Amino acid sequence: MRQLAVAGLPRNYELFYEAITTSNKELSAAISALGSRPCQKDLDEIARKFLHRNDEWQVCEARDSIMDKLSEILSLLRKERSTMETYGKILCETSTGLESRPPLNREFLEKILNVTATATRSTIDSRSAITTTINDRSNELQEMKSTLEKYKRLAETDSLTQLYNRRAFDRTLTGIYDDARGELFGALILVDIDRFKSINDRFGHPVGDRIIQFVANIIRSSAGENAFVARTGGEEFALVVNGYNEDRTARLAEDIREAVHSAPFINFSTGANYGPVTVSLGLCMSSQAQGPDDLYRRADRALYASKAAGRNRVTRASHLEEGGLMKNWLLYRSD
Repeated sequence: MRQLAVAGLPRNYELFYEAITTSNKELSAAISALGSRPCQKDLDEIARKFLHRNDEWQVCEARDSIMDKLSEILSLLRKERSTMETYGKILCETSTGLESRPPLNREFLEKILNVTATATRSTIDSRSAITTTINDRSNELQEMKSTLEKYKRLAETDSLTQLYNRRAFDRTLTGIYDDARGELFGALILVDIDRFKSINDRFGHPVGDRIIQFVANIIRSSAGENAFVARTGGEEFALVVNGYNEDRTARLAEDIREAVHSAPFINFSTGANYGPVTVSLGLCMSSQAQGPDDLYRRADRALYASKAAGRNRVTRASHLEEGGLMKNWLLYRSD
């Protein structure tokens, strides 16, 4: 994206992620056809055409609809205020006229009464109509609010695994340091499926997607209620854990590793065995880092240490000497 000068918007990340991690050649070709400096409008058109879920646009549309309804309600309230001001002015002028023109005859009083009655009926009718309209708009707003909440949940959900996505993970990771408890008792566990590229090469992307889903289910069921679980990349997952010390966090990571290692990856319809499938994990406690970026960097380095040591293992960032491992991305990403 940086090479193409594409803006770092969430919807652009989603589009390029789909193009890179799926076998949709038409999507990749459409992006390539835009050239070296694609404009945002063209990228959005491609996303609308190829992405199965356009949650960000749905969120924007629902939000815009809510703003339109709120503007309409404010307009009605301004109209109601104008009506009441006019009515008050009529009453004030009538009172002033009565005080300044004694003695009053019957004909003049009847005229005053008719004007006042007409203004009163008009004001009551206007207020009744405005109240009904506001009630209707309020009900519509409530429905739109529910729809917006639904779309917001979808916009933070990974479509393949139904875990949280990278967008939600970034927000949650930053939130660890919002309070003292999170800073003291938070932790980050990074999980990566070992040699996933070879799985895709041997069995194809559909099988690779099914394995990602299977591993995601294992992580979700092993994590429990104290962990936020997200899919952060193609075969990468992250857990933000709350309320555990380092030993308890390491046991959780080991439970996940063992659960994946011992699970059968077999197609019972065909008998095909896609295993063994293993994962490598790295963890770091929030108290051992200076902030979200440093926490992710340390957990990622621990994950790399697991990869470098033979995979299918858990490494704690606290067990690594500072500066003892320099990350070799080519080696790490080649599996």
